[in-house]
Amino acid sequence: MRRCFEFLAVVMLSLLALPLFAQSVPEIAYDSAPNLLKLPADIFLGEAAGVAQNSKGHMFVFTRSGETQLFEFDQEGNFVREISPRNYAFAFAHTVRVDSQDNVWAVDEGTNMIVKFNPAGKEVMTMGRRPESAEGDVPGGFNFHPVLPGDTPRPAGQYAFSRETDVAWDTAGDIFVSDGYGNARVVKYDKEGRFVKAIGGSVKGKEPGQFSTPHTIATDAKGNVYVGDRGNSRIQVFDNDLTLRAVWTGVGAPWAICITPGPKQYLYSSDAVGPIYKLDLEGHVLGKFGTAGKQMKQFGWIHEMNCTSENELLVGELLNWRVQKLTIHPQK
Repeated sequence: MRRCFEFLAVVMLSLLALPLFAQSVPEIAYDSAPNLLKLPADIFLGEAAGVAQNSKGHMFVFTRSGETQLFEFDQEGNFVREISPRNYAFAFAHTVRVDSQDNVWAVDEGTNMIVKFNPAGKEVMTMGRRPESAEGDVPGGFNFHPVLPGDTPRPAGQYAFSRETDVAWDTAGDIFVSDGYGNARVVKYDKEGRFVKAIGGSVKGKEPGQFSTPHTIATDAKGNVYVGDRGNSRIQVFDNDLTLRAVWTGVGAPWAICITPGPKQYLYSSDAVGPIYKLDLEGHVLGKFGTAGKQMKQFGWIHEMNCTSENELLVGELLNWRVQKLTIHPQK
């Protein structure tokens, strides 16, 4: 009987994983604001790996240049400051997020660390730990031996990451981390950073509830968790306890997702070079826009998006070394 229920569950999830649309997707009109960020003459942006925005409209950019740096700009794009220069947890920027209390969370793939800064820029929490060159058989250690095909996979630790990619929260402050390149899992912590549970593991998989490069993560107002499972070209949707609810395909390989605020929420998902897709939270594709390129309104490796509202997005690009502010024209 148990095998029968398991089979039915797989069948139902397989149906949920069918492409989300069979007809052509409407094109959405949009514009991009020129000269968004105003940098001092002696500061350069580099790869805009992460972009986020706080309640005042200030923009935060986590950038890869000569070194990894976290910049703040005001709502007009004027440079405000660099947050925590030469931070020990900064080596290879991946994403930056701002929570409901305007705390800024920097997710660094290179150090296996996440740092939470309060609005004043003071470190108030760290998660994970940077490998030290003096350590033994760990990434970055002097005697590190990488896992080779056929080797027994190393187990994923509760409080250690392996090239984690993104972070999100529910309304209770619980923390969800996509852990991401070295591992293939999503981890839930309480608001104090205590481990709650994990799904996935240290090995990539393609079955429902497994991951292959979970690259981006977001939550809705009800606490549901949306994971951009990039290597499997799908978005997996979980409830707050990380129980699988749905699998969405048909929107490319999601490099970046974000969910809009407000009583009626939408999800935007982007492949590396576009298009960007607009979906409702039932998984229906409502429209798409954008193509690859280097001109305004074109994209080169979209790495993170910020959903300011249903009709305004911030888009950070790796190949084009920039952030675009997109104004989306309401659909008729």
